[in-house]
Amino acid sequence: MNIFSTIYNTILYQPMLNFLVLIYVLTGNFGIAVIVLTVLVKCLTNPLNKKSIESQKAMTEIQPKLKEIQKKYKDAPEKQAQEMIALYKEKNFNPFSSIFLLLIQIPIIIALFQIFKGGVAIDPQYMYSFVHFPEETINPYFLGIDLSQPNIILAVLTAIAQYFQAKTSFTKQETNTKEPKDKTMQITEMMQKQMVFIFPIITLFVLSTLPSALAVYWLITTAMTIYQQKKILKEKND
Repeated sequence: MNIFSTIYNTILYQPMLNFLVLIYVLTGNFGIAVIVLTVLVKCLTNPLNKKSIESQKAMTEIQPKLKEIQKKYKDAPEKQAQEMIALYKEKNFNPFSSIFLLLIQIPIIIALFQIFKGGVAIDPQYMYSFVHFPEETINPYFLGIDLSQPNIILAVLTAIAQYFQAKTSFTKQETNTKEPKDKTMQITEMMQKQMVFIFPIITLFVLSTLPSALAVYWLITTAMTIYQQKKILKEKND
């Protein structure tokens, strides 16, 4: 086992697996255990998610200034870059915050997939000594749904939630942009409009082939993100 696998197992896979099993032992319900784990992960990543939403809002607010800089220094790329960086610092804007959040989510989803695959098998070597679980596998059923298997209904619901999350974000940007748009801005907004539909479609196809416990995680995470997004954007607009 290389050092990356060791770090991954120690920081993500093992703690998440043990917490899931512990909640399952306490509640006797796998669905509730998944929901509790989802809320915990969401709370732990909340600062990053909040920063990402705030940066998204800040990007909307500084668009007019960015356009001025691009127009003013269109023949001086180096000066243009310096002015843009200075503006980012002034407004406390990090253009890479959303990407960083995505990079954090990917190993979490991989860890959840490894936990949920194969009927939620429990490997004793990854269990903490204080987590006692007598069975080799756990009952994956929740509300009549086998969460270890794909479920098209949950996949569709998650895709719909993903659409509303993207739509909420884009609507806020669209209503705050009243000035004439240059070609770059038009291309950007066209891509954003496409992403509103592309992300849900990708979500649907991916989750229709993966254990539906991942759909539960994704659905709850998306719903919580929509609520947080609306709350932050409303506070910023007040």
